[in-house]
Amino acid sequence: MRAESWFPCWSAATKLDQRRIRGQADLLHIRGEFYLCLVAEQPEEPLLTPEGILGVDFGIVNLATTSDGVTYSGDEIEETRRRYTGLKAVLQRVGTESAKRHLRKLSGREARFKRQVNHKIIKELVAVAKGTMRALALEDLRGVSSRVTVRRGQRGRHGKWAFGQLRAFVDYKARLAGVPVLVVDPRNMSRRCPVCEWVEKGNRVSQSVFRCRSCGRGENADLNAAKNIHWRAAVNQPIVVCPPKGVGD
Repeated sequence: MRAESWFPCWSAATKLDQRRIRGQADLLHIRGEFYLCLVAEQPEEPLLTPEGILGVDFGIVNLATTSDGVTYSGDEIEETRRRYTGLKAVLQRVGTESAKRHLRKLSGREARFKRQVNHKIIKELVAVAKGTMRALALEDLRGVSSRVTVRRGQRGRHGKWAFGQLRAFVDYKARLAGVPVLVVDPRNMSRRCPVCEWVEKGNRVSQSVFRCRSCGRGENADLNAAKNIHWRAAVNQPIVVCPPKGVGD
C-alpha cells in the first residue's frame, strides 16, 4: 500500500480521537512496509489499598510462579525458541541475500512472540492481584542477565528471554490498574526455607527442587522462592509502594 493512502485514515482517526481523548499517530516505514501507530492516553486508576501480597518469582524454566502456587510454564516458549534457533542456524549457513532477508524476518517474529507472551503473563498477574486486593511483590531484576550464572544447557534459554521487558510490563500495567508493586532484595530467595527459616546454598538441590537441609522440607524451587518473596515484602513493606513513573510509557 502506498503511503498516500494511509493519510486519510490517519486524519480521520485523529479527529475521532480528539472528541474523546487526546492522542497522536505516527506513520512508520519499516523494511518496505508501512505501519500506522496510534497512541492514546489512558488514565491511571487510583492506587488500591492492598489487603495482602502476591509474591511472584520470574525464572528460566517457569517464566513466572506465584506464591499461590500458579505456574506459567515456559515449555511452549522453549519449543518455539529452539525452532527459531534451528531455522536461523540453517539460514546463516546458506548465506544468500534471500536467506539474510529471511533471517531479519525471523528476528522480528521472535521479538513479537516474546512481547506477546510477556504481555499475557503480566496482564494475568495484575488482574489476579487487583481482583484479590493484593500488591504484587517481585525481585529486583535489574541486571539479572549479567548477574545470574546458569548451566551450559540453559544458557540459550536464559539469554534469549526478555527479563527486563517483563519488569517494564509489570511497571506500567500495574500502574494503570492501580496495583502497588513491592520490589524486594533477591538475596537468598532461592536458599531460604519459609518454614524453619534456615538459609543454605545446599538447600537448592537443583533448578526445580528445593529441600531444606535443616528441617527436611521439600518443594518446587520456584514456588519456594515466590513464598520467600511474599515473606520479604511483608516484612520490609513498603520498599516501593507503587510503580515508578515513566517506565513503559
